[in-house]
This record gives sequence, structure tokens and C-alpha cells, in this order.
Amino acid sequence: MNKTSRDGFTSTFGVLLATLGSAVGLGNIWKFPSLTGMNGGAGFLLVYLLATLLIGLPVMIVETMLGRAARANAITTFERVAPRGQWWWQIIGWMGFLAALFIMSFYSEVAGWVYAYVFKAAAGAISTTDPKAAGATFGALVSNPVTSLVWQWVVLGLTGSIIMLGVAKGIEAVARKLMPLLFILLLVLCVRSLTLPGGAVPGLTFLFSPDLAKITPAVILTALGLAFFKLSIGMGCMLTYGSYFRDDQNIPATATRVMLADLSVSLLAGIAIFPAVFAFGFEPAAGPSLVFMTIPAVFTSMPGGTVFMTIFFVLTAVASVGAILSLLEVPVAILSERFGCGRKRASLYTILAIALVGAPAALSQSLTAETKIFGMNPFDLYDFLSSNVMLPLGGILICLFAGWVYGLPQLQKQLGNDGKLPNGVLVRAVFFLVRYVSPLLIGIVLLHGLKVF
Repeated sequence: MNKTSRDGFTSTFGVLLATLGSAVGLGNIWKFPSLTGMNGGAGFLLVYLLATLLIGLPVMIVETMLGRAARANAITTFERVAPRGQWWWQIIGWMGFLAALFIMSFYSEVAGWVYAYVFKAAAGAISTTDPKAAGATFGALVSNPVTSLVWQWVVLGLTGSIIMLGVAKGIEAVARKLMPLLFILLLVLCVRSLTLPGGAVPGLTFLFSPDLAKITPAVILTALGLAFFKLSIGMGCMLTYGSYFRDDQNIPATATRVMLADLSVSLLAGIAIFPAVFAFGFEPAAGPSLVFMTIPAVFTSMPGGTVFMTIFFVLTAVASVGAILSLLEVPVAILSERFGCGRKRASLYTILAIALVGAPAALSQSLTAETKIFGMNPFDLYDFLSSNVMLPLGGILICLFAGWVYGLPQLQKQLGNDGKLPNGVLVRAVFFLVRYVSPLLIGIVLLHGLKVF
């Protein structure tokens, strides 16, 4: 497929919303609040902000830039931008391909739980303040093999039908509708949470008033990892989305806006959750159970709880869609361009492959619970291989390529849009970070994820 025949985003605003949709996901509504709660609140947030500037933003900029320079899928990108004969850089694209499949194999199951909870919340089936009852409800959902598979298939069917429509009519069109809806729903929940008696001050203090004594090496490592994974980098998504960017798009400005908007969503989620948690005396360090067990109890405790609980899970479901679409687009673009599949066939093959590979992950609390590889069930294994190995390794290789092979002159040309944008100082800062700082910090994330220390 040549450069002129490829689908692409149609406007600057569409690029921003679609890229934001990739970055915003369950991580904002589920992972960010749980990790912030477990790691002391504002101190963790402060380290996360610094890590985002040193890792997330510069890697996102160069990854998007490489995609636009090549106008190709994640594998073909490195055929076009790497020096002649250096074929081994294509491993970055292949790892992105595998990482997207592995992530979707368990991420689609988590999204399925969220979809199920939308209906449970609306029906009042999770309206309880008893932690044991909430835990039993969630346990019944994840341990039922039929229910687990069906909800995973619902997620794959919905997002697969969108991805078949293409970049402009599918990804961009959906992002234009869902991203504004996400912000509206978040603001509604924030207003409700902040108006609860006795919760606003302690909740906001926990989120925004850092206790530097709580910033431990473990907190720093966790924040580094979250900053790297949060912006969809190292998994081929930004390479692929960058290939659909317009020629006149200001990549550093767009990436910065996406980073700030993504951060805003995470902070709004914290504002929506923590004042309510403190208002009703729940534990902010509940971890991953915060969304599926603690939050239902919190909403049940407040007036109009069923309505606001339903809004919360609709919001979480909306947040999952954009991230899933960006993950699906990585293998779909590769199959359709490198292997000659039409887009619809490539989408169908991708969905079927994820359903097949993802079935063991969906059944990890039931039929495959005793299936252990390296001591992990399929759900945890897919998470480990993608999050702890492929993503940081891919991120390091992207930094090494951009900083030591692609070089500063090419970065200046691409990020300056052939001299049309005065980005000299900014480009040099990005170059310095991806050449020296970001790969070192991502290497620490990799070693920590591999439990080397």
C-alpha cells in the first residue's frame, strides 16, 4: 500500500482526539487511582509527573514522528527509516505486534468486567456496602467461564466492528463522540464527589498535598513504570497512529496536549474517587479492587448512588474503547499492508486470534486457574510478557534508534515539518532525553519488572 492510498486522520482536532483516545483507557480510571492510593497519594503523583516528562512525552514524540516519516505499519516503518541493511530494527514492530495481541488478550477481559458492571449497576445488583458481598459478586463474575468468555467476545465484537470501518470513519469518528462524553461524565462525578459532606478536603489533600517521606524507591519505580505505559508507547500504537498524521501536524505540540489531557483525565478520576472514598470511610489503598469492590460500596453509601454508580461504569467502559482501538490497529495495519489482507479480513483475523489466545486469560479464574507457566496463570503471564518485557524493551530500542541511528538532523527535519516549525530548542531537548535519559530510566523499569532488583 503506497503513501497516498492509505487512510488517515482528517483534521488536527481529529488527530488530537484519536491519539488521546489511545492514551486514555482503563489505566486512567482503574490503574492510576489504585496505584495512587497504594503509593501514598500526592507524592506518587509528583514523581509520576516528573517521570512522564522524562520518559512518556519524549518517547511518544519520537515514536509518532517515526510513524509519520514512514507512512507505514509498525514493521514496515523500520524498513523505510532504518539505514539500508539494518533489518534488525524491524524487531521493534514485531514486538509491538505481539505485545498488542497479548495486551488485548487480557485487557479485553477486564473491559468485559466493566461492561458487565454497567448492567449490574443499573439493575442495582452491586448496591452493597458489605465488602464481602461486593467481593462475592465480583468473584462470581470472573469465576464463571461462560460469562467471562461472553463479555470478552462482546468487547471484541463491538470494537472490531469499529476498527473495520477504517481510520477516519471508524477510529477518528468514534473518538470525536466518546472523548467529549468521557470528560462530561467525569465532571458530573467530580461535582457529586466534591459535594459530599466531609470528603472533599481529606480527599483532595490526599491527592494534591505530597508527603515527601512517602516517596520511597518502590514508589519511584512504580511511577516510572506507569509513566511509560500510560501513553501507549512501546507497543506500536503511536508508530501506527503517527503514520496517519497529517503532514502539517505539529507533533511535539500534539503529544504535549495529549499528555496534558491524559493527565487531566487521571486527575479528574482521582477527584471523582478519593473524596467519595474518604467521605464514607473506605480505604484508598484498596488496590485493583478499588473499582470493582470499593467503588460500588462508596456509591451505594451516597444519595442517588445507583445513578452515579452506573455513570461511573459507563465512563470506564467509554475510556476502554479508544485504547482498545489503538491496540487493534497495530496488527490490523500489519496484516492489511504487509500480508495483503483487506481491512475487514485483517480486522476479522485479529479479533479471532485475540478471542483464541485470550480465552485462557478469560478463564484464569475458572477452568485455567491451575494452569501455571513460570508460576503464573494465563492472565498474569500475558500481562507480564507484554508489560514487563516487550513494552520496555521496545521503548529502549526506539530510544536507541532515534538517538543513535536516526540522529539529530533527521529529528529536526521531521519535528520541524521541513523547517516550517521553529522547534530547535525543543527538538534538542527531546534528542538529549531519548539518547541518554529515557533509555536509562526505561532500563530500570525493565530490570524492576524482571525482578532483577
